[in-house]
Amino acid sequence: MSHSNNKKIFLTHFQLLCFITVLSLTALFSGGVAATPKVSQLDSANETVSETAETEKMTPSKEMLNAMSNLENKDRAVTDGLTNMERIEKYTKSGFVHILPLGLDHILFVLALFFSTIIFKKLFWQITAFTLAHSVTLVLSSLGFISLSGSIVEPLIALSIAWMAIDNIRNEHTSSKRLWVIIFFGLLHGLGFASVLSEFGLPQEAFLTALFAFNVGVELGQLTVLLAATAVFYFWSQKPSYRAFVQVPMSAIIALVGLFWFFERIL
Repeated sequence: MSHSNNKKIFLTHFQLLCFITVLSLTALFSGGVAATPKVSQLDSANETVSETAETEKMTPSKEMLNAMSNLENKDRAVTDGLTNMERIEKYTKSGFVHILPLGLDHILFVLALFFSTIIFKKLFWQITAFTLAHSVTLVLSSLGFISLSGSIVEPLIALSIAWMAIDNIRNEHTSSKRLWVIIFFGLLHGLGFASVLSEFGLPQEAFLTALFAFNVGVELGQLTVLLAATAVFYFWSQKPSYRAFVQVPMSAIIALVGLFWFFERIL
């Protein structure tokens, strides 16, 4: 068996291990949620402290807090006292800032998509699928229809980065099946966006407007990342050495960072 086949088999097994880990984590945390009513008062207090620490970990940046300076109390979602244009500007800026410069995990996922192919048509459909998927869960989570703890979402987002980067190394040409994996991971990233958005709330009198503006900001951030990557790597992408000297090494770096974050977030 050739070295190339051995490497593909190893990477395939690693990706299967990632999926098993995803399922195990989901089952573990789901079981923890179901057992909550049975814990002692001391355990409940410890859990409260843990949840507080998690909340502090996910606190928005100074830039986001400044952008949301009018929303200071628990009833902040009732009104924000802004005109419609001011509201659109504020939430669009907040969505953009969540990608650039703060959303490094989302940036790396977008770059993993970018390094998957030099064929624009394939890249277009991958980015479109990711955008639609994370928009769906962002809306559903903001409306209160779905909810998932950040202690589950954040490790899975890191694992999604590693998965996509490893798939770039395994396959020089992406298949149509990859699109469904991207949609699944897009749903996860949407929950990550929603967890940040929930920190500063949405005005009830213009809920959909603010939500749409935030999502537009996110998309503008992603588009900026793609344009910057294209500007840096387009010339080299036309050369035969692109895969060996850019696509595979960059994907390997992204995969290592994703794995590091995954273990950091579960330990």
